[in-house]
Amino acid sequence: MDILVSTDWLEGELGKPDLRIVDASLFLPGVPRDPRAEFEAAHIPGAAFLDLPTLADPDDPRPGMLPTDDFMTERCRRLGIDADSRIVVYDNSPTHSAARGWWMMRLYGVGKSAAILDGGLPKWLAEGRPTESGMPTPPPGNAVAKRAAGQVRTKEDLLANVESQAEQVLDARGAPRFTGEEKEPRPGMASGHVPGSRNIPSSAFYHADNSMKRGEELRRLFLDAGTDFDRPIITSCGSGVTAAILLAGLELLGKTDVTLYDGSWSEWGLDPATPKATGPAA
Repeated sequence: MDILVSTDWLEGELGKPDLRIVDASLFLPGVPRDPRAEFEAAHIPGAAFLDLPTLADPDDPRPGMLPTDDFMTERCRRLGIDADSRIVVYDNSPTHSAARGWWMMRLYGVGKSAAILDGGLPKWLAEGRPTESGMPTPPPGNAVAKRAAGQVRTKEDLLANVESQAEQVLDARGAPRFTGEEKEPRPGMASGHVPGSRNIPSSAFYHADNSMKRGEELRRLFLDAGTDFDRPIITSCGSGVTAAILLAGLELLGKTDVTLYDGSWSEWGLDPATPKATGPAA
């Protein structure tokens, strides 16, 4: 499968025994929506609820940090995912959180392949495609999750990179948060960005119908932000969710030497010892 699959393709594949569809909807703090309740009300037929907000390390004080292999294995088996499953991840969220779910499936080597439903549930519904309600309990799967090495960056990696500038850091938050003009949604968090980083708001990656930009239109987003495609890239955001959109976009363009800073601004902005810059990218 490609990174992105179309609504047409997915409707044609519904009911195939090796297909696993998961809803990875997630909402930012303060957004008065409940992803579980929305899933129960209407979801793509055969889908299971990933519960992305809780698919995190419960022992880590930082929000949404990656879980252990055992935790990821248990959750994926509960979703009915097998070692040979073709996984399609979608969302109904303005943050386009399916990218984080897709990245996690890939990172942990779950299933045979993983893809994002291009346009998500909003496009699916706008096209009048079928839905069902309730909270399904699929038969347990046999997937085994093992996180790949070298794909996730830490605060220490970013601190070293501030000095060396060996890798480009691309921040997916909205421009007012990147510049520091807008207050962060989490209390006690500083505003601004990692010194030396550049900003490409993740919202810029989507057309009005919720589908993702491709080809030259997509490449232009990176070039306009000053991205050098010959150098490695670290993606970042508020809490590691929309950073996965940048990573997916880069992979669509054939660039694979890209890693993700899981702690992102939720970690960096809460640490008084980390250097912070404000204003537009230098």
